[in-house]
Amino acid sequence: MKASNPAEILPSLAEGAAVLVVRLRSLGDIVLTTPSLAALHDWRPDLRLVVAVEPPFIPVLEGNPAVGEIFPVRHFVSAATRLAARRFPVVINQHGGPTSALLAAATLAPVRVAWQKSQFPFLANVRVPGPASFFGDRGVHTAEHRLTQLWWIGMPRGPVPPARVYAQPDSLAAVAAALARHGVEPGLPYAVIQPGAAFATRRWPLANFAPLAEWLAAECNLVPVVLLGPGEKALREEAERLFRPPAVMVTGLDLRQLIALLSRARLFVGHDTGPTHVAAAAGCPVVEIFGSSSPIYWRPWATASRIVLNEFPCRPCRGDRCYAFEQPRCILSVTLDQVCQACRELLSEVAPKQS
Repeated sequence: MKASNPAEILPSLAEGAAVLVVRLRSLGDIVLTTPSLAALHDWRPDLRLVVAVEPPFIPVLEGNPAVGEIFPVRHFVSAATRLAARRFPVVINQHGGPTSALLAAATLAPVRVAWQKSQFPFLANVRVPGPASFFGDRGVHTAEHRLTQLWWIGMPRGPVPPARVYAQPDSLAAVAAALARHGVEPGLPYAVIQPGAAFATRRWPLANFAPLAEWLAAECNLVPVVLLGPGEKALREEAERLFRPPAVMVTGLDLRQLIALLSRARLFVGHDTGPTHVAAAAGCPVVEIFGSSSPIYWRPWATASRIVLNEFPCRPCRGDRCYAFEQPRCILSVTLDQVCQACRELLSEVAPKQS
């Protein structure tokens, strides 16, 4: 196995070899790394895939049959020392930032794989070209891009698997109890709506989500469950004014409980955020409302879904503010009727989940 001959790296690994995959943080990105893990495991189930990840994101990988070991990265020096002692033959950096590059280099693995355009690429001795080398000029989804590292180092090309997360029994029980306290009894179908997003250019107005919740209850017989994150105090105060029963607001869920909540939901409606990718990976039908980001890269991957957007030539943009107009027309132009129609179509195609 030589770094100078990338196509032979994975095929020449000894049976049962351990391979380190580094993907430290970012919820949606970790979710969209799971197809790569599944593809490699399906091709060579003998390999032991060790995934280095920061502790808050460990639940994304719990119960995943492709993951042989989850390695928590709490402190850089300690993690680097322990990983170096493991003597991994191959380290695959699926993150691309400076910390992951340094961590991969610190393992002293003889083969260190990264993308050519990642940060500190000189620390890797196998540098993978951009997606155009594999897909030509077409736009490439993030899940597809992740696979290019594995194809470059010898895994045969094939279909890209779905992303997957796995709800754990204790979290399913905790979420069922939390919903019951809000009057959502076991077996009662519900839809999760997530009005939050990092940037205003990706955030459909909360004033639109309130009538959407009423429509889901009246027309679809679904209990609207409004999901709010810990950093969304202002949004929660506004939501308390706008939403009316039977809508319920759920806050304070940890990531394991979020996965459990979404795994049992009949529908999810949200934006380009980490929880949207969690919902898709949990098998929940997803309606995703797009503003400034690109559905080519970030649409729900390999799951029942609808995307709602109006075309603007300035999409995608950085998203931290609107660069073309006084207000982000991309997200503000989406109408309630468009979202309701997407929900209606999707629900008509997907069989109800068994309780």
